[in-house]
Amino acid sequence: MVDTKFKRWLYVLLLIIFRVDGFYVDITYVENAVAKGAVCLDGSPPAYHFDKGFGAGINNWLIHIEGGGWCNNVTTCLARKDTRLGSSTKMVKQVAFSGILHNKATFNPDFYNWNRVKVRYCDGSSFTGDVEAVNPATNLHFRGARVWRAVIDDLLEKGMKSAQNALLSGCSAGGLTSILHCDDFSALLPTGTKVKCLSDAGYFVNAKDLTGTEHIQDIYNDVVTTHGSAKNLPVSCTSRLNPSSCFFPQYVAPNIRTPLFILNAAYDSWQIKNILAPGVADPHGVWHNCKLDVTECSTTQLDTMQGYRLGFLNAIKELESSSSVGLFINSCYAHCQSETQETWLRADSPVLDNITIAKAVGDWYNDRSLFKKIDCPYPCDKSCHNRVFDPNEHPGV
Repeated sequence: MVDTKFKRWLYVLLLIIFRVDGFYVDITYVENAVAKGAVCLDGSPPAYHFDKGFGAGINNWLIHIEGGGWCNNVTTCLARKDTRLGSSTKMVKQVAFSGILHNKATFNPDFYNWNRVKVRYCDGSSFTGDVEAVNPATNLHFRGARVWRAVIDDLLEKGMKSAQNALLSGCSAGGLTSILHCDDFSALLPTGTKVKCLSDAGYFVNAKDLTGTEHIQDIYNDVVTTHGSAKNLPVSCTSRLNPSSCFFPQYVAPNIRTPLFILNAAYDSWQIKNILAPGVADPHGVWHNCKLDVTECSTTQLDTMQGYRLGFLNAIKELESSSSVGLFINSCYAHCQSETQETWLRADSPVLDNITIAKAVGDWYNDRSLFKKIDCPYPCDKSCHNRVFDPNEHPGV
C-alpha cells in the first residue's frame, strides 16, 4: 500500500513539474466549417490551438493531431457526444504546448520556431467519417473527413499555403490520423513543400486478444461502418483489402509515398490494455494490476507481452528496408511520447543508442540521418518512463 501511494504521489508531482516545461495556447473555432457540415459529433464547429512561428521558422508548419480512441456505434458515439471528444463546446479554452509543440529551442530544438498547431479530436473516427444523413433522434454527425479538410483549409488560408516545410504528427488515434492522411496532407500543400509525417503511438496492430478473438478488428470494422469511412481511407489499401483492414497501419504504411516516422513503444500500454487484454477477454480481472503497472505483471503475463512485442515487430518489418521511413521503437510500457517534455527531450528522457526521441525525429526530418532503431526486449531499457496508471482513472481496466 505504501508503494502504491508513493507512486501516485510521485506521478502527481511529476505532472506538476512537466507542466512547468510547457505554456498555454488559446483555442480557435473554425466557425465557417459548420455551413459545410464539417462538425464534431454533436454538430459543433471544429477547433484547434495555434502558436505562430517566428524567425527562420515563419514558413514552417507542424500540425499535431490530438488522440482519444474511437466510437464504433451509436451507443459509444452518444457517450462521447457531450464530452471534449465529441463537442468543441466541452473543450478547455487553453491547452499546454510542450514536447514537440514547445516554443523554446532548449526543449524542442528542431521545431520550436515553427507554426505549431494542435488539432482537437471530436469525431471519433480518426478524421475519416462522412455520412450525410443525421438521425434527429441522436443528432450524431459522422463528419470526421470534412472536419479534417475544413481545419486544413483554414490553416492554408492563415499562411500554410506558403509553407516551405511541414510535418503532420499525432498521438494515438491522432497518430493513426497522421498515417491515414499523410499522402492527402502532402497533396494539399504547395508543390515544392518538404512534407513528412510522424505517428506517435498510432501504429495499432491487428492482433488477437488473450482468448484468440479478433477484438480490435471487430471494433475497427464497426468504426468504418458507422462513420462511412471506406471512401476516405487510402485507395492504395482499399483497392487490395476490405476497408476495415485499412484502419490498421501495417496494411497502409508500406504504400505511403510521403516520408514517415513511426514512434511507438513495442509494449504500447493502450494496446496491451485494449487489444491484447481488453476487459471482455479478462472477465476475472487477472490482468488488472499488470495493465496498471508493468512491474506487477507475472512471469506468464510478461511472456504473453513478449509475444505481443514480436507480433508488433512483425507488423513493422516491411518498413525496415524503406529509405524514407524512420523508426524509434522502444521497449517501454508507455503511450504517446512526443507531447510531454518528460519523454520528448529532457536530461532523463528515453533514449535508443543514447539518442533522444527529439533528436531522432529532428535528424530524420532534416535529413541529417535516417534513424531506425528497435529496442531490446523489456526490461533491458533503463531509460524507459514506464507509465503507472491510477486505477480510479481506469475503472474498466
